[in-house]
Amino acid sequence: MTNKLVVSGLLLASLVGTCLVTASGRTAAGKMKETDRAGIMAVLTTQQNDWNKGDIRGFMAGYWNSSELTFAGTRGFTRGWQPVMERYEKNYADKVAMGTLDFSELEIRQLGPDAALVLGKWHLQRQTGDVGGIFTLVFQKFPEGWRIIHDHTTQSPPEAK
Repeated sequence: MTNKLVVSGLLLASLVGTCLVTASGRTAAGKMKETDRAGIMAVLTTQQNDWNKGDIRGFMAGYWNSSELTFAGTRGFTRGWQPVMERYEKNYADKVAMGTLDFSELEIRQLGPDAALVLGKWHLQRQTGDVGGIFTLVFQKFPEGWRIIHDHTTQSPPEAK
């Protein structure tokens, strides 16, 4: 019976230790330096400003300029910076189609020292009718700063009148 108590005690200690390590890992990942948070917010603010000036190329500067960039939307996946750029140019051919962009309800969660998740809402105010939805962005920190490496954006269905 003593062996069972020793084994049970070791298992319990191991379980508690594992839980503490896991919990401390979550806490460390959840804490974000203010400079990192500000860097991510600067990318989003610049994107919003560039969009509202009708500058899609400026807007795209917030994305990782790589063939590995991914965008997920209602039509599936678009892979690569250039195809994502072309998608935006096709869907938003001019300033009237682009309208005025507003990001709201932003939540930033650090995933690691060089990665973060951003949740939020987007809204376009346009003459042809407003549209909006939600997005999830994965950011990675590069030597040149934070960039979006994955964007999953969905459009909310039109409101019933």
